[in-house]
Formats: sequence, C-alpha cells, structure tokens
Amino acid sequence: MNQFSRKVQSIKMTSTTLNLVVAACNNRGIGVDGRLPWRIRQDIDFFKKITTETKDPEKKNAVIMGRKTWFSIPEKFRPLKDRINIVLSREMKEIESGVYLSKSLQEALELIKDRDLSSKVEHVYIIGGSSVYKEVMTGPYKCRLYLTRIMADFECDTFLPDIDEKVFQKIENPLNVPSGIHSENGINFQFEVYDKLQT
Repeated sequence: MNQFSRKVQSIKMTSTTLNLVVAACNNRGIGVDGRLPWRIRQDIDFFKKITTETKDPEKKNAVIMGRKTWFSIPEKFRPLKDRINIVLSREMKEIESGVYLSKSLQEALELIKDRDLSSKVEHVYIIGGSSVYKEVMTGPYKCRLYLTRIMADFECDTFLPDIDEKVFQKIENPLNVPSGIHSENGINFQFEVYDKLQT
C-alpha cells in the first residue's frame, strides 16, 4: 500500500463512530487493582445491553479492549458472549480461539474493515482501559461516549481522561439510554452521553 492509499484508508477509519462505554466516580476513577471498585448491577446490565444489541440479527458488535481490561474480566465470562472480542496488546502472542489479537487500535480498526469482518460488525465499542480511552478521545476519531457517572468517592488507580467541554458535547440521552438519577447499594449514579465535536 503506497502513502496515498494509506492516507485515504486512515481517513476512512476515522469515519467509523467509536462508542466508548465507561463508568467513572467523582475523581474520574474507573478501576483499582484491575477491577471495578463498586458493584452496580444496573450498570452491568446496561453495558451488556448496549454492547450486545444490534438492529441486524445477522451482525454482532465489536468490543475493543486493552490487555489489562481483558484479564480484568472474570475468566468464566471471557470472551464476552455474542460480541466480537478484539484485544490490544504488543506483548501477547496468542489468545483464546475466536478472539482477535491486534497490536494497536489502528490495526484493530483495519481488522474490522477487512472483508471477513466488515459484513459481520454493526457497531464498534471501546471498553477500556484508560490509555485506549485517551487515544480515542484525543485522536482523530469520531466517537460517542456513554458514561455512567458514579456520584460517590472511591479509591482508584486508573482514571478516565478529562472530558473537555470544548471537544465533547453532552446530548440528550438516546432512547436506549436510561435518564434521571438511579440508586443501587446506596450509590447514586446516572447515565450520560457525549458526542465528540467534529472540527
């Protein structure tokens, strides 16, 4: 592929909307010791629903995640059911059957554009971790952020990048996203949706 072809291909990549799904507490913390510091069933159910449901029953959604996020998923739930799992890692040489391994986000997006997968994928979801969120949020990607805002304080060692209001615009929740403040296990939370402004 020559330089011009690569540039055209790169532009095409950015036209695909990347959907980021994440839960963060008051300090933008998203995890500690490779796990969520809270357990909110409604958030888990929302995550499953939004990353699994498709309009076309013949297609599936792709979920892209870093190596640490992959290993943070309990083994009995790996790979995530009814979704095309893609793990980003430069270190891993092999992975479970049916799971795709890519060295970078760009390589993962190229994989999805490949003839074998392009007809099978409906939407692309980024599900962690912090560095992958940052790459999408600050890079030349068209994206939508589905944020579960946890209205509480938790000790975390992994954080979501700051949501720059000059770059991201909060929108009215789409039909598939619950509105209002919810409560579970004494924790208040709400679902928010942001679209990245195109420059």
